[in-house]
Amino acid sequence: MTEPGFRQKLRAELETPLEHRPFGSGWLSGMLAFLLAVGCLVLSLCRAFPGVFIMPQLRPVFEHQWFSAGLMAAMLAAFALALVSLALRPSRILGLTAIGLTLIAGLIGQFIGVNTNPDGIFFGLDFFVLNVILTGLLFVPLERLSPLKREQRLFRPEWREDLFYYFVSSMMVQVLTFLAMAPSNLVVAETGWQQFRAFVFALPLAVQVVAIMFFTDLIQYWLHRAFHRVPALWRFHAVHHSAKSMDWIAGARMHFLEIIVLRGVTALPMFTLGFDPAAIQIYLLIVYFYSAFIHANIGWNLRAVEPLVATPRFHHWHHGEEREAIDVNFAIHFPLFDRLFGTHHMPEGRWPKAYGIGGHPVPNGYWKQFLYPFQR
Repeated sequence: MTEPGFRQKLRAELETPLEHRPFGSGWLSGMLAFLLAVGCLVLSLCRAFPGVFIMPQLRPVFEHQWFSAGLMAAMLAAFALALVSLALRPSRILGLTAIGLTLIAGLIGQFIGVNTNPDGIFFGLDFFVLNVILTGLLFVPLERLSPLKREQRLFRPEWREDLFYYFVSSMMVQVLTFLAMAPSNLVVAETGWQQFRAFVFALPLAVQVVAIMFFTDLIQYWLHRAFHRVPALWRFHAVHHSAKSMDWIAGARMHFLEIIVLRGVTALPMFTLGFDPAAIQIYLLIVYFYSAFIHANIGWNLRAVEPLVATPRFHHWHHGEEREAIDVNFAIHFPLFDRLFGTHHMPEGRWPKAYGIGGHPVPNGYWKQFLYPFQR
């Protein structure tokens, strides 16, 4: 039998079962060191090549004087935690990897990039890191404190595929935004509605945010339902439903072409009816975190608000493998639409027993799943 390689050893250490990583074993310090080191490396790359890897809206953050100090503090913390892990844990793969990545990040950090491409093509590497950090810091502790499935690990099966989906959608944020905005730009260019748009713009900001949620969810409901009922569309949407575990990052699993269609169609009311850009930004922030929330491995009892807004239990039933979970709960924000159109399903006090598609026809791996809709 051949000796496992570096990747296999690292993956095995990341996916160590809970009973083999008690407090004091060095696993937690090694894991924190590894995550900090990866974050520092990516942020150093962004800082060294801002015209390629930084979104224009986020470039002032990287140019702020506190950014360098924060990045240096994170590197020092990663190095210190790696040393603790090396001292406590027999397996040194996490600690040594963290030290190596931190040193590389420090070397790259010596190069201060020049923004030679302020308005050209960029890749949202910074967007990816900030998304993972912000959503991870919020939902990972919640999933550890109040898990629905206590045995489910942070690095559960298929975590690499879902993280890669997150990576691709973040890196291609400029392309996705351009394609998603195309239908809305066409509608705005071909219509007047100036008086109506002025009326909408003058509404209180909170009213605008709720209205955006209502109209986008109404359109999204019917589009989502079509992705389930039309066979050609279902093959794309089946990729999203192929996840066998539910957690905060599982919602990122979505076929690239479905993302374009979904964002392009649901953006129509948001960008064509005259809403204040501030209200749109607030909604985008809400929906980003809300999508992670309803997919999360959180077993909260939210019975009081379940009739009003979508909860993890509501959306988990949409992803259930059981027969009773097929083609139900299409809304993302308001269960009202499922009640009105006969697709609401919330069994009293129960959650699905398993997730995914019966028979699990969708293959594992990003590229195989990308090609899946086009295969006979």
